Amino acid sequence: MSFREYYRAENEAARERGDLARGRIRGMLDEDTVRDPFRAYFRKMASFVLLAEEACEKAAAGWFSSASLEELREFNRKLYVDIFPENYDGGWFSPVFAAAQLGPEEGRMLCMLASELRSLIPWAMEGRRADMTALEELFIGVYNLYERPERELPPESRVKALRDTLYYYAFDYCDRILPARIWESLSPEADYGSSVILEADLADPRYLYRFGEYVSDTELQVSAFLASLPEETVRSMADTFTEGYRRGFEVSGRSFEKKSTVQIRYHLGFERMMRYAAENFRKMGLVPVFPRASWESMNRTVSRSNGYYGESANRQYDYDHRYDQAVYLDKGFRERKLEVLRTAYSDLRELAAGYAGPAVLETFGEAAFSPENRKEAAQLTERQEKLLVEYNSEAMQVINRYVPGEETSFTIIAFPLPDIGEKFEEIFRETIRINTLDNDLYREIQQRIIDTLDRGCCAEIRGRNGNRTNLRVALAPLRDAAKESRFENCVADVNIPVGEVFTSPQLAGTEGLLHVQQVYINGFQFRDLEIRFENGRTVSYTCGNYESAEENRKLVKQVILANHDVLPMGEFAVGTNTTAYAAAQKYGIQDKFPILIAEKTGPHFAVGDTCYSWMEDVPVHNPDGREMIAKENEISCLRKTDPGKAYFNCHTDITIPYSELDTVEAVAEDGERTAIIAGGRFVLPGTEALNEPLDRQG
Repeated sequence: MSFREYYRAENEAARERGDLARGRIRGMLDEDTVRDPFRAYFRKMASFVLLAEEACEKAAAGWFSSASLEELREFNRKLYVDIFPENYDGGWFSPVFAAAQLGPEEGRMLCMLASELRSLIPWAMEGRRADMTALEELFIGVYNLYERPERELPPESRVKALRDTLYYYAFDYCDRILPARIWESLSPEADYGSSVILEADLADPRYLYRFGEYVSDTELQVSAFLASLPEETVRSMADTFTEGYRRGFEVSGRSFEKKSTVQIRYHLGFERMMRYAAENFRKMGLVPVFPRASWESMNRTVSRSNGYYGESANRQYDYDHRYDQAVYLDKGFRERKLEVLRTAYSDLRELAAGYAGPAVLETFGEAAFSPENRKEAAQLTERQEKLLVEYNSEAMQVINRYVPGEETSFTIIAFPLPDIGEKFEEIFRETIRINTLDNDLYREIQQRIIDTLDRGCCAEIRGRNGNRTNLRVALAPLRDAAKESRFENCVADVNIPVGEVFTSPQLAGTEGLLHVQQVYINGFQFRDLEIRFENGRTVSYTCGNYESAEENRKLVKQVILANHDVLPMGEFAVGTNTTAYAAAQKYGIQDKFPILIAEKTGPHFAVGDTCYSWMEDVPVHNPDGREMIAKENEISCLRKTDPGKAYFNCHTDITIPYSELDTVEAVAEDGERTAIIAGGRFVLPGTEALNEPLDRQG
């Protein structure tokens, strides 16, 4: 059954309920049955719900394809104006405002409900009236609580009733919302996005408004810029993207012949490139799936990049609502969600078996964002953090059962956004060049670095120019150096662009301080980031973003450690892409590079899982024929006896730029040192070509 057929049948079944819900919500605009300040909240939310209903009617009537550009821009603005930065803290979508007006507990929960109601926007565009009706009925149920006089429902009882109402909506509708997300992530038949990406007139920018995402000047400018590029340039961008995906399977000795789908994730505006990429994937025998990045709290990710997405209307709004599930997350809900996940993957096992993995286009250039930690926003308790970590671990085991990691691959590429500055077009063309550097040249140079590191038992890394890094990284032992290697020679396949050699460190013996003065990670700019390791595990961490030591520690834990108290060092790598580094210095964009490119511009270290999580038993060979054997550590080796303790389901890279780097040395058992980098320059014989971009930068 197709996407449209499925939702048409569901909508018909829910038609009567929907009509009743919409009528009831219209009545809220004039009723006085709820006292202030709650009356003001419900009237505003009722107006928003009816605006979403208007969007649904317009979408069904084809208005988004026929309206003028100005009409589309104005309607899109109406959908998002309440969360624009200049309006946000004066309205109900802000936890600060809601708590001040309604009290801390009720304000937090009703603000969470307000944010949840914003899921009506994508559902409206996709014609999912049955889902809209269920959420509208939740809103009505909450409204009914506040219609009751206080003598019947005292404030303390009302708070409990509100929490219960929100909890049971999440609990009851989990078996609808979660499977729908899995289905749209795996099935071309559940794919709304492709109807726009593959069919619209991409020369007419009005198509962008059909997605329902916020359309800023960024998306319009990217779309216009791609439309201005020669066809061969855009095709070349798509070819690099899809060829990297194909090569990812090839170099790992896997095949996608039995696979049928590839999931594509990207920032709106790149549709012209995505259309060519879809064409290439179909030639490979893979049908592209374009899911939307999830909106609802049950499925939302912190970065909101697990599908197609537009620029955020307000990143502080996103940050404030990142843990809205704290309102209902408990052990019972965790078990319920796991049960639904298992059933959904079992029901969709054929789709899961055909899934080859994601192809991701990342973007960079947006202004640095330092979030404000607001006590009024929904926060995870320590118990909830543990529940979430446990859920993610168990969920990954379920997913790996139906989508085995050793049978899939991926690719990631990145391009700048106009937000990067007035030299956007020049930087964009330079990025194309960086993404298409000579694989053969880098392969040969990187092999020399690997050969040197393979003769050591550890590597030592030190910083300079204010960087206090002093690390000793223990390397896996080699049984037969003629046939085995500790490092993978990484060129432009799964991680584009070219330029690194990497390994999974041994934890015992890995010690010291990792320090970076400024780094951009997962959408956040960190200043003076410090992580100290003992026996390969994090023992302390902080940054300089806030005056409060506790807030600094909390930010690092949430964004870099993914709410884990302790993580191992999962990767050590030497980045070799000095061309990318030189470009960053030339344009002053080092702090804007995504980790995908930044990790190639110096040595980098990842906390969390190794690069081979769930795929440790898949043989990997370097171009010289030697097998890469350093694919696990003392924690990931538990996968065969206790997989729940083997993986953390996160892998966060942190790069030291060449300007902050003093030395990278291979240290042999007898203490002999061989410098690969000294004074921030490559000094190992045979690697001199890597200094040429640095010399030209001059």
